[in-house]
Amino acid sequence: MAFLSSDPLPAAGSRQPAVVLSSWRDGLRNVLAAPAVIAGVFVVTLLAALPLALSLRAALRGHLGASLMADEAASAVNYDWWQEFTAQAGNGLGSTFTPSIIGFATTLDSVSGLLDARALITPVAAAIHVYLLAWIFLSGGILDRYARLRPTRAHGFFASSGTFFFRFLRLGIVAGAVYWFLFAYVHDWLFAKWYVNATRDLSVEHTVLYWRLLMYAIFGALLAITAVVFDYAKVRAVVEDRRSMIGALAAAVRFIVRHPGRIAALYGLNAVTFLAVVAVWALVAPGAGGAGLSLWAGLLASQGYVLARLVVKLQFMASETVVFQRSLAHAGYAAAPAAVRPEPPIVEAIRSA
Repeated sequence: MAFLSSDPLPAAGSRQPAVVLSSWRDGLRNVLAAPAVIAGVFVVTLLAALPLALSLRAALRGHLGASLMADEAASAVNYDWWQEFTAQAGNGLGSTFTPSIIGFATTLDSVSGLLDARALITPVAAAIHVYLLAWIFLSGGILDRYARLRPTRAHGFFASSGTFFFRFLRLGIVAGAVYWFLFAYVHDWLFAKWYVNATRDLSVEHTVLYWRLLMYAIFGALLAITAVVFDYAKVRAVVEDRRSMIGALAAAVRFIVRHPGRIAALYGLNAVTFLAVVAVWALVAPGAGGAGLSLWAGLLASQGYVLARLVVKLQFMASETVVFQRSLAHAGYAAAPAAVRPEPPIVEAIRSA
């Protein structure tokens, strides 16, 4: 029951850095204390990508066949064949099979595609929507597990996931509308109007680059602020068992406004953690070509990077839950009652008889 309608101010003498560091540390501890959650989201990620991988594999096999070119493509990079395959793919899934999928270039291409609002092809967009729906379903159980600071087992986890699924689905519709506005209108205003007007008469390349980076920084900050607001709306919905997502959004904004330094510092610390993971990946990311052990080593490295990114995503959720509970209530506070596993039907039948 959402019986808390206002947020108390921070206690006098409270130390912001200590609260932020302890929230980050305890958030990471909560993530590592729930390995089943990590394994679950990793499996969901693999399952979401598997249909795309199998479709691309079939396209590659059909194009190469049993030829000498197939052996050459498997052991090294055949750029001429690669260009031919991409050209004949048109707007299909094969068009994504470009040099940008190799190693660290994948990360750079993903960031560039997001900031440049690059349109996605239909199969990839469909997979992303399915993946987002899976996260909407799992988020309630994940946040409930981190808020309670104890194992909730499968029945408790999925009970919470089911309870908050439709609430978060409504919240996701609002979030989708906000992100659509940012990409459809704000992005166009920043890059197609402001950036063009500011650089039209410039002749120095590095000044043009600085303007471009400024546009990226502004747009990235807007995306980050939006993500933070909806993240804390989810936290408040779960911790306080809120049914109104508009109320949860208003409460999230109220909480952020009253604790801006704490929220910004924690987000920055989590962002640094993410950048550290990306930096490690930049050092160990495999290149093109190779077979045998080197191929399997590259596969393990890439899956390790995916796993590390998922841990960081969970760290965002866990640390935000911790800092909210410490600011508003106390560790382990959750208004929603713990899910009780129902008895088997045979037991209920015997009792009724």
